[in-house]
This record gives sequence, structure tokens and C-alpha cells, in this order.
Amino acid sequence: MTSSSSITVRYTCPHCDAVHSIERGPDLADRSVTKHSQPGWEYATPDDGFEAREAADGIAFICGEDGPVTDLAEEPIEGCGRPFYLNFVRFEQGVELDPDPPTYGGPRFDFSP
Repeated sequence: MTSSSSITVRYTCPHCDAVHSIERGPDLADRSVTKHSQPGWEYATPDDGFEAREAADGIAFICGEDGPVTDLAEEPIEGCGRPFYLNFVRFEQGVELDPDPPTYGGPRFDFSP
């Protein structure tokens, strides 16, 4: 995929609401943005090449260290320096995999904050 068929997508840090922008393919398959990585998932970084990012299971960000960030009003800010993770939809043998722990509002039994 070439950069001419990419779009700029914005993701918000779940810790501090800083907004990060990154070039992505137009066929987005995003599942969630979380404070913790999903066990067994392979994450690219925003500095990885376009194809490497799109081939990964998600993108690991460090708030404020992976390029410029803004607040919700698009004013430049520093960010909080904490990691967060963009998780893509994953398939195994044609079946969509659920994240672990689930990122939707269902019951949780891990007792993690």
C-alpha cells in the first residue's frame, strides 16, 4: 500500500486524553485502545514502516514520545509519557479472536484496575 492510499487517523491516550495522529490504510480493522497490551499480540511502533504497522496485531504508543500530540482542541501538548495500545481485530483460521481480557463491558474476573 502506498502513502497515497493512506489516511490520517487520530487516537486518544486513555491515560490523559492526549491526541496522537498516525497514517493508516483506509481499510481499518481497529478493535480498541487500551492501557495494557494484549497477551501474545505483536505490536508495531509508530516509527515502523507503513506495511509493518499494518501487518502487526496493533500499535504500541508512548504518549508524547511518538511524535507531536495535541489536546482535544488541537493545541500542542507534551503528553503523559505512559504506554497505550491500539489493538486491531485479529483472526485465527477465519475466526475473530476476542481480546484477553475483554475490552467490552462484560464481566471481568482478573480484578486488575
